Amino acid sequence: MKISAYFKTAKGSGVLATADGSGRVNVAIYAVPHVMDEETIAFLMADRLTHQNLQSNPHAAYLFMEEEEKYKGTRLYLTKIREEKDSKILDSIRRKEYPDLKGKEYLVYFRVDKILPLIGTGPES
Repeated sequence: MKISAYFKTAKGSGVLATADGSGRVNVAIYAVPHVMDEETIAFLMADRLTHQNLQSNPHAAYLFMEEEEKYKGTRLYLTKIREEKDSKILDSIRRKEYPDLKGKEYLVYFRVDKILPLIGTGPES
C-alpha cells in the first residue's frame, strides 16, 4: 500500500499508542499523519504524555479506522527517528491553529516499520 495515496483520500479517525520506558501504555486521538515519503510520517504534538513517552521508548502504533459501515482501515507500526521544535516545516504543514500551543509543539518523525490492515493478515493481529 502507498501510504501517501491512502491518507490523501481516507476519511476517518486515528489513535496513536505509545508506552513509556517501563511499558505503561497511553493512547490518544491523532489526526491523519503527515506523509513525508513512503517510509516516513510525522505528527504534530504538544509536550503531553504521548510526546513524553517517546523520549524513553521510540516505538509506537497508529490505528486508523475509516468512516465505513464495516471495520476498514490500517495499522502502522512506527519507530521515532527524530523531532523538531519551532521549525519552518512545522508551521508549513500545520492544519489547524492552536494559539495556546504556539511555540510548544513538536514535529515528530517516524519510520514506518510495518503496515497491516485494520483486521487480519499477520501473526500479531
